[in-house]
Amino acid sequence: MKKKYMSILLTAALAVGALTGCGANDSKQKDSDTKKADSNNDGEGKVINIYSWNDEFYKRVLAVYPEVKETSKDGSVTTLKDGTEIHWIINPNQDGVYQQKLDEALLNQADAAADDKVDIFLSETDYVYKYTDAEADAAIPLKDLGIDPEKDLADQYSFTKVTASDEYGVQRGSTWQCCPGLLVYRRDIAKKVFGTDDPTEIGEKVKDWNVMEETAKELKAKGYYTFASYADTFRLYGNSIDEPWVKAGDTVIKIDQKIMEWVDNSKKWLDAGYLNKTVKGQWNNDWNQAMGSKSKVFAFLFPAWGIDFTLKPNWDGDNGAWAVTNPPQEYNWGGSYVHACTGTDNPQHVKDIILAVTANKDNLLKISKDYLDYTNTQSGMKEAAKDNKTYASEFLGGQNSFEYFAPVAENIKIAPLSAYDQGCVELIQNSFTDYFQGKVAFDKAKTNFETAIRERYPEITEIQWPK
Repeated sequence: MKKKYMSILLTAALAVGALTGCGANDSKQKDSDTKKADSNNDGEGKVINIYSWNDEFYKRVLAVYPEVKETSKDGSVTTLKDGTEIHWIINPNQDGVYQQKLDEALLNQADAAADDKVDIFLSETDYVYKYTDAEADAAIPLKDLGIDPEKDLADQYSFTKVTASDEYGVQRGSTWQCCPGLLVYRRDIAKKVFGTDDPTEIGEKVKDWNVMEETAKELKAKGYYTFASYADTFRLYGNSIDEPWVKAGDTVIKIDQKIMEWVDNSKKWLDAGYLNKTVKGQWNNDWNQAMGSKSKVFAFLFPAWGIDFTLKPNWDGDNGAWAVTNPPQEYNWGGSYVHACTGTDNPQHVKDIILAVTANKDNLLKISKDYLDYTNTQSGMKEAAKDNKTYASEFLGGQNSFEYFAPVAENIKIAPLSAYDQGCVELIQNSFTDYFQGKVAFDKAKTNFETAIRERYPEITEIQWPK
């Protein structure tokens, strides 16, 4: 395999090796696995190893997979009714740690003992392209597993199917999520500043960026921040780029003009006092605390998983304090894609799990009801959007968030993807933090990004900035 591609798929420490991970190009193994997937569970392994970066998929499997019998107290092992054990291998996503650990396992896949092989792994939209690449052969085409995307996944949102496909349009993953984003706001702050917390009226005050800026002035005048951090708005700009960060087969990073608009507006909003200068980025203690009852932050921009997985655990007040409305710009943030790993010795179990969690409409509606996830069946979400009784959220004070998610989901156009997305997304934000804070000049921030991105991806030959 080309050295350039090797350095994309593997971490820098592993980039000089040869890709044998996930049984790459082992056609005999793939043929054997496919036959087993089409027959029965006979001959399958005793252990299903699932790699992920948090417990979202773990919770969904336990919630809807009918073969689950019990789970160990520490949550690391789930036993199925037939005695098969699911071993959960969880590593943090930040700074590429999860990918490094997964890549190490993929390198050893071909020679690993049966019960040590990776069976299922998850990827995020920021780096799904890296693992669905046909040349990598890390993820089994769903058809080879016995899943027909056109038939079994016909009800999924089309952009999620495209996102999980390789460069030839072959689908190599599936997801239970569709991740349209909304604006989630504090009702009490809305009442104090605007005299109402009605989602329709608040929606008018945040319907586009120009209107939102006027609203930000109102909030500041009353002592409130519009958002916690400049990072909170990044996904709206990043989701609308016209070209990928790196084109397939290339080694040149091209920063889209939309990214520079985010830089300019972030600096402007921070200097104007619409954002909290003490909150530097996301996924840190200051950002988490900005979701608490003592915070002066009016709103966050979240998809459904963000409300359940991030906002809800950080809120220390009563239910009903938050509500959702339309965002200033339609966007999609995230999505966890489930892949069957080439070389798995459990193809039938893997197939069953993927279908149960990502294709069964009843299961997906249960996930939506229990976890507020906007799930990946178009017909199911249309039903949920109209069912204010079943899908009323206790956390949102009885509001049916799906009513607002649905129209955003229908209009999502996923940004062009590349294997470098996670690093570019993280490092562009990190590198411009000091510029936003007035600690370095604009050109120095650009240089810092160029240095950081080359350290993360040594094969990059050029960084091009928009003129």
